[in-house]
Amino acid sequence: MRPATRRRGGARAPDQAPFLPFHVPWTDGREIAAAAASIRSGWLTTGPRVREFEERLARMVQARHAVAVNSCTAALHLALAAAGVGPGDEVLTSPYTFAATGEAILYLGARPRFADIDPRTLNLDPGEAERRITRRTAAIVPVHIAGLPCDLDALRALARRRRIPVIEDAAHALGTEISGRPIGALSEMTCFSFYATKNLATGEGGMITLDDRRTADRLRRLSLHGLSRDAWKRYARGGRWRYDVVELGFKYNMTDVAAAIGLAQLAKFPAMQRRRRLLARRYTRLLRAEPAFEAPEDVPGHAWHLYILRLRHGALRVGRDRFLDLLGAAGIGHSVHFLPLHLFSFYRRAFGYRPGAFPHTERESARAVSLPLHPGLTEAQQDRVVETLLSLASRLRR
Repeated sequence: MRPATRRRGGARAPDQAPFLPFHVPWTDGREIAAAAASIRSGWLTTGPRVREFEERLARMVQARHAVAVNSCTAALHLALAAAGVGPGDEVLTSPYTFAATGEAILYLGARPRFADIDPRTLNLDPGEAERRITRRTAAIVPVHIAGLPCDLDALRALARRRRIPVIEDAAHALGTEISGRPIGALSEMTCFSFYATKNLATGEGGMITLDDRRTADRLRRLSLHGLSRDAWKRYARGGRWRYDVVELGFKYNMTDVAAAIGLAQLAKFPAMQRRRRLLARRYTRLLRAEPAFEAPEDVPGHAWHLYILRLRHGALRVGRDRFLDLLGAAGIGHSVHFLPLHLFSFYRRAFGYRPGAFPHTERESARAVSLPLHPGLTEAQQDRVVETLLSLASRLRR
């Protein structure tokens, strides 16, 4: 790759390569047409498209019910509330996750009870989970990092012995499978994200999938102010203006405009997943010969939401953070998934966590580099990412 040149004052020279974003949503005229049709229909908020999106996604993941909400954070909050989690309880989860996992637990007055990860998979280690569980543990929330399925069989066996539910944080895991079965109906409740960077994106949005009808009905109430059943229909033909508030609820409902985009994305989802798998495997093929890099596992059922490359400790003269600075200076977008949750200042103040509490999480986080991976990424763009990574590794090798 030709070195970049700059004009005086730092302006980009004409021959400098443009910035390659970490993520670009894969949208086209189908999403535009679906959103426009929703707007023309007069339904902007929760309406018939939300219900259609719920039904189609439930069928895809082989669940009996699905409840659409405005984020995966909302989905986790409502699922935990419906499971009866409350003040004084603990919820067992991983510190290798996004802030939302812990926040949803804290909203209910409960405390996240962290257990360390399996350093091979970055997912919750069932052995560590069993060691950390207590009589206060009211639920287990495993996280499928990057779309790689966690050891759900072992975690569900632990939960059954304790008679507590498993609520999956599947923000990365739409399209993930375990033994040929899709994530979405393997636990009491599963929470998905449709954030802008996810495998299926509505901009903002989430979904809870489950098999129990009574719980699904309650989740719908909780998502819309605790209003009685089908209150969203009160402005439709044949709807009724009278409703009841049957319990304290929240404002978490999904809009029809977002659901319309979701339906368009759902139709393209198989093609998008095929493209993600192709690109992920191509990254591994092109990078695996570099001894400074450790490629992620390619296991059956991986949804490839993220491609998390790991730098081998001691292989380079610089640490991960400096490596990312150089990658960014070369115009390559990137991210880190994730910073250890327990080491953020809030968790340190609130719970007294210190470095060393969860060594596998801290060690693996410190060497993780998330590379651009989305269906619109071209092979030429991917080649540029790979060439930049290999050039940096060659220059910085000890």
